[in-house]
Amino acid sequence: MATSSDFETPAEAPDNGSAQRNDSGPQRTPEGLESYGMLYGASPAMLELFEQIERVAATDATVLIVGESGTGKELIARTIHDRSRRHDQPFVAVNCGAIPDNLIEAELFGHERGSFTGAVQGRAGYFEHANGGTLFLDEVTEMMPVRQVKLLRALETGTFYRVGGTELLHSDVRVIAATNRDPASAVKENGLREDLMYRLAVFPLRAPPLREREGDRELLAQHFLAELNTREGTNKVFSKRARETLRTYSWPGNVRELKNSIYRAFILAEKTVEIEHPRLAARSKKAVTQGDAMSIWVGTPLAEAQRQIILGTLKHCGGDKRRTAKALGVSLKTLYNRLGAYEDEDDAPSAGNA
Repeated sequence: MATSSDFETPAEAPDNGSAQRNDSGPQRTPEGLESYGMLYGASPAMLELFEQIERVAATDATVLIVGESGTGKELIARTIHDRSRRHDQPFVAVNCGAIPDNLIEAELFGHERGSFTGAVQGRAGYFEHANGGTLFLDEVTEMMPVRQVKLLRALETGTFYRVGGTELLHSDVRVIAATNRDPASAVKENGLREDLMYRLAVFPLRAPPLREREGDRELLAQHFLAELNTREGTNKVFSKRARETLRTYSWPGNVRELKNSIYRAFILAEKTVEIEHPRLAARSKKAVTQGDAMSIWVGTPLAEAQRQIILGTLKHCGGDKRRTAKALGVSLKTLYNRLGAYEDEDDAPSAGNA
């Protein structure tokens, strides 16, 4: 599964809902993949996902997408939007975890002039911007429970107040939410209100990780290479070793990691593409984790050691960024900045397709 940057350029995956609705079923690509809207796959897990999307897209049901980073939760949301009756209306994507806690309500519902320090003029929020269309709330479990009350009310009534406002506003919005955490675990750890979870998960969807998509990684790799060859007017091919890597490496970063690795290798190759990725090269020098302890290899560069500690702690905390920040003794904003920097480093050679 991929994100919008995994298969399409920004011009081909617009944020404003301008994509034409596609009511046809999956189409076969030359590489043997099924192309369904903005999604690609041929594995049983993906074909089942296509069928579920087809059913829920015809409704206005709220959807909760659960999946690891890089599995394409936003792309699934876009595909649902593009195949719904709202396809010609706005698609607005919001990363709830990246918005400071004290500003999340104003961002979602808007605010009136003077409602808080810095509010020099009134402004509409994302619910108003998405009126008639779809509002995608990514990392919804990163929103503080006290802030989730207004979101729950807006979902149940379709009405809300701007921060500092007295006029009851209405917005016809279809909400799709996503998280990389297990919703039930998030509820137990007080990261997600149980009533909000049930309201969001009217129709739950799971974005399968690449390791569970039997046969897809080789087909996707060939598809990405074919696109690059067409764009650049080349005829590059994978080496035997590269094909073996595609089959055997677990690709923990999922489709995002797969595509960026191929793009990087394509740039470096003359005719034969070799898969060279920092994670692949450093596999034998990865940190060793045992329970709550982590061992870093002597000679590991300081920046890489810090990266391994942060990512290892995030994994140990089950993807809960708030718990991770607390364990590391840093602010949530600092953690997001660091994780964003790591993603930018991984994506650097393919920035044009981000």
